[in-house]
Amino acid sequence: MKIKEYIDKICKEAKAASRVLAKTKTETKNNALKIMAEAVRKNASSIMSANEKDIKIAKKINKSQAFIDRLAINKKRIESMAVCIEKVSELPDPCEEIIKMYKRPNGLKIGKMRVPIGVIGIIYEARPNVTSDCACLCLKSGNAVILKGGKESINSNSAIYNILKESLKRAKLPTGCIHLIESTERKATTYLLKMDKYLDLIIPRGGEALIKAVAENSTIPVIKHYKGICHVYVDKTADLNKAYDICFNAKVQRPGVCNAMEVMLVDENIASSFLPEMLRRFKEAKVEIRGCNRTRQLAKGIKKAAKKDYSTEFLGLILAVKVVSGLDEAIEHINTFGTGHSDAIVAESYERVLRFLKEVDSACVYANASTRFTDGYEFGMGAEIGISTDKIHARGPMALEELTTYKYIVFGSGQVRK
Repeated sequence: MKIKEYIDKICKEAKAASRVLAKTKTETKNNALKIMAEAVRKNASSIMSANEKDIKIAKKINKSQAFIDRLAINKKRIESMAVCIEKVSELPDPCEEIIKMYKRPNGLKIGKMRVPIGVIGIIYEARPNVTSDCACLCLKSGNAVILKGGKESINSNSAIYNILKESLKRAKLPTGCIHLIESTERKATTYLLKMDKYLDLIIPRGGEALIKAVAENSTIPVIKHYKGICHVYVDKTADLNKAYDICFNAKVQRPGVCNAMEVMLVDENIASSFLPEMLRRFKEAKVEIRGCNRTRQLAKGIKKAAKKDYSTEFLGLILAVKVVSGLDEAIEHINTFGTGHSDAIVAESYERVLRFLKEVDSACVYANASTRFTDGYEFGMGAEIGISTDKIHARGPMALEELTTYKYIVFGSGQVRK
């Protein structure tokens, strides 16, 4: 079958399945999710075996360690996948929730009801857990989903998809509810992005180049997740012990992900007391520091930061550091160089915290906590489709509610317009 015919067939099946899923009872959807979680655990060895093939190829073509970390699946990550599916099954079903209801003077009762978006296409790169996370969220929210992973994770994605598809059969739901495009040809993505007759939304997850390409070529609405240049600002009122732990966690705990800190800003009033110890801890963790002149005066062996370092998503053990004159400069720097993803302040002053939270224009803004919490699971959403840096419809971690739209429902008693 030719690629165009293959994509057309998948899209038609997904559209038909979405109509069935939109009227499927919550109990049926939850049962399907529980079957999926059980099947993922039961087939852990086959998933890891498929993943080994992908990792072997990635190493052969010299992919970075950060890339391989995102690609790798082990028993712990498989268990996390299963737990995510179970958590989603336990969450309230957003479909048919009445968001608002009011009465007009003429007696009409007007309400807004949550409904599924329809068919969602998700285009992603090297993280195989996205396959199960997105599938379970779309199923629970009543949406059919078409998944298109990167060629680097095709074996892992296919193994997970086949397990989920068999689970749909066991749950007596249409297999068209979840589709994976198993062709690695670029044309497959090109055709998918033009299927506006069948798809209602595209969500790209991956690097900036992928997201820009999808946004520029899609005839379907796109919710974007641009790169995460996340900041932590250590204010002059900060508790330094909190600051050490928060900054270290934000950078080192898992540096290859979008919510890791890429830039650390430090108030000049506490730089000399904070930076030497903080930089020592980073050095022990093998973090390469690229600092401003003030930073370099406070510690030896610091590479001079170029301007581009403050707008680079390193996705590894590299950190840009800048000493700033205070809160005003920190906010200005973040709003100029940041990507609207996740930014944090460490401060004991309630007034200064409130200013930061109000004035920093990002999807997630933290006070005295690590940016690493920007995650659907950590936010109590079970899992996430992605982290939107857009401002329309969905912003921040996207889960069940963000995968619904609404319709107006109007109750009358014979009213006619005069």
